[in-house]
Amino acid sequence: MTIKEIKLLDPASFEEITRLWLETGITNPARKDDLDSVQHNLDHTGMILLALDGSEAVGTVWLCHDYRRLYIHHMAVSPARQNQCIGRLLLARSLEIAAELGYQAKLEVHKDNSAARHLYSSMGFTALDGYTVMIKRT
Repeated sequence: MTIKEIKLLDPASFEEITRLWLETGITNPARKDDLDSVQHNLDHTGMILLALDGSEAVGTVWLCHDYRRLYIHHMAVSPARQNQCIGRLLLARSLEIAAELGYQAKLEVHKDNSAARHLYSSMGFTALDGYTVMIKRT
């Protein structure tokens, strides 16, 4: 298993990443997860980590930061490859990047995603008491 760090997306890589997002249900049109939007983020503070088993993309996570926190977005592992430590490997590399930058790591997880919540808790994440996540999509 290798982790590829991507700052410049080509259409083929974006197609592989989007396939993982669609397989796991973490993307929708309201999120504006198109190639141009994602590349714009990567041009600034973003990076995508892609887990590869040989040449097969089996997991991904999208990172960006605001110069104090590293935000972990769109973490997805192919359903056929879940529970094989791929998510743990991606999260561990994400936390290494946060440490290298000297930033806190922050993520959001759906309340019904018990497997992801278990992984995040096992790697030191805790819920922020008293906070509700809010968004205004345009």
